[in-house]
Amino acid sequence: MTHFVKDMMRAAVLHGKQELRVERVPVPKIGPSDVLVKVRVALTCGTDLKVFRRGYHARMLRPPTVLGHEQAGDVVAVGSCVQGFQVGQRVVAANSAPCRNCYFCRHRQENLCEDLLFNNGAYAEYIRIPERIVKHNAYTIPTGIGYRDAAMAEPVACVLRGLEEVNLQPGEVVAVIGLGPIGLMFVRLAKLSGARVIAVGRRRIQLDRARILGADDLVAAKQRCNLAPLVRNLTEDRRGCDVVIEAAGTPETWQRAIEVVQPGGRVNFFGGCASGTCIDLNASRVHYSEITLKSTFHHTPRHIRAALDLIRRGDLSSDEFVSGVAHLSDVPRVFEAMMRRNGHLKTAILP
Repeated sequence: MTHFVKDMMRAAVLHGKQELRVERVPVPKIGPSDVLVKVRVALTCGTDLKVFRRGYHARMLRPPTVLGHEQAGDVVAVGSCVQGFQVGQRVVAANSAPCRNCYFCRHRQENLCEDLLFNNGAYAEYIRIPERIVKHNAYTIPTGIGYRDAAMAEPVACVLRGLEEVNLQPGEVVAVIGLGPIGLMFVRLAKLSGARVIAVGRRRIQLDRARILGADDLVAAKQRCNLAPLVRNLTEDRRGCDVVIEAAGTPETWQRAIEVVQPGGRVNFFGGCASGTCIDLNASRVHYSEITLKSTFHHTPRHIRAALDLIRRGDLSSDEFVSGVAHLSDVPRVFEAMMRRNGHLKTAILP
């Protein structure tokens, strides 16, 4: 079944390094097991900014291609073999789906799937949801959730998995270093889990947002400052934090994260650094203090479902993480502005 769908659409097409143009392109064709979605809202993301800055992503996409991966919309066409979805439904589809057959999928590490299928193309009027995502990682939007809130499911799922991997417990002290949208989500969810949260950021506006989202203590981290004593002074006997979340993605903040965790503590290097980045590691301290160093990448279908449930309950709202609205024609300008301004929250793109 199909609603009327035109042959051509507008889309923000990445052609290379910092070369993003809104063009008329063909509406994606769907196969018998695919779904076509009319995008109602797409959210900007730090990963998309990295792709824009570098001109490609080795695992997810290569130009020329339509950019964007956080979206929600309406089903306008379904393939003849599709079950569980029909035209007119409001849906949110994740940007990937695992194969469910490889070694990592069999060991509940679907995010590391050897054949992880990625899907991009949210900055457009329509997006094709391929068969595997339709089957394993696409969902009808629960009643009471708006498109903008539903589109947050993907980043929230990543944050949920990040907290799960460090086994954050009620009453523990967690420092979140980096207060972009992802860092602020960590602040919010860590506080909801019952932890005491120390938010570390450079800008006053970021720290103020963290306070609103539940941070108990704020640390203004000036460039090249010695962060360790500033954070440790806020912990019992200056031992350091039980858990440290690095959400900035720079070599300097990776190094600082190790310096502020207490013996027996856990560090999550959540923010990805550029390929080839190396950091110095005090092996003696890591070993004799039994520090656990952890990285988490991406999400799984289970975490997408959990994220939608959190959003449905009202534990998070897009109002807290989306600070602007722009039309599809403004996408290049939005990304140019993101390049110039740190502390920028998400923008809702309305095709």
